[in-house]
Amino acid sequence: MLRDITLGQFFPGSSVLHKTDPRVKILLAIAYIVAVFLVKSPSGYILLSAFTITLVLISGVKVKVVLKGIKPLIFIVIFTAVINILFTKGENLLVSWWIINIYAEGLANALFMSLRIISLLVGTSVILTYTTSPIALTDAIERLLSPLRVLHIPVHEFAMMMTIALRFIPTLIEETDKIMSAQKSRGADFQTGKLHERVRAFVPVLIPLFVSAFRRADDLAVAMECRCYRGGRGRTRMTKLHLHLRDLFAVVVMAAFIAGIVVLNKYLPLNFV
Repeated sequence: MLRDITLGQFFPGSSVLHKTDPRVKILLAIAYIVAVFLVKSPSGYILLSAFTITLVLISGVKVKVVLKGIKPLIFIVIFTAVINILFTKGENLLVSWWIINIYAEGLANALFMSLRIISLLVGTSVILTYTTSPIALTDAIERLLSPLRVLHIPVHEFAMMMTIALRFIPTLIEETDKIMSAQKSRGADFQTGKLHERVRAFVPVLIPLFVSAFRRADDLAVAMECRCYRGGRGRTRMTKLHLHLRDLFAVVVMAAFIAGIVVLNKYLPLNFV
């Protein structure tokens, strides 16, 4: 399961999304999140699903990779769906047994909430982390937050910390998987037993993981000092960010997508229940 987590990973490519300015992609990711929460109708969710699938196809990232990234969220999706099914009331009663009442509205809400969670993960990952290198992401965050320098906020250091944290997620996940495999070879059991026993079994994993994380952080700090890193003051960039026509086109497409959701919510609700 840990190997299926793709959060923070970058997959090199030559797609339109890979070539889009990272500053624009950050803004597009924010706009996409807003669009997901604007969806209020089944027709809007149909448009959202179609748009998200189109993003995956355009990005060039393998569908298998995207599906692997969804697997760690299965428990959250199922839990959210069950909560909506059991606690959403409505007018169309489907099942009534003991204290359990399942309504058609509850099933619809469960489906739509599951789509919302999956769309949030897939869409933002495809727009941002899957198609943007850590270096480009750092430069984009720094450029977008540059006005805050007037308030004496260390923008460069803040952007660097965010990017390093994001970049080290796959590394720590890989390290966790190695430690768990080593513990299993020594007889550790993470699958059986009561809940408190499983939690206790993870203690031998957490301690070496923290030690490894601090060691990696120290190695990174030494490497940066050896390369004369002194923060953002006077720093030059090998690649300068420039806006192109494709960036404007991407903004127009996202604006049309959000406008389409608003229109569908208002004029074509398509209420199935």
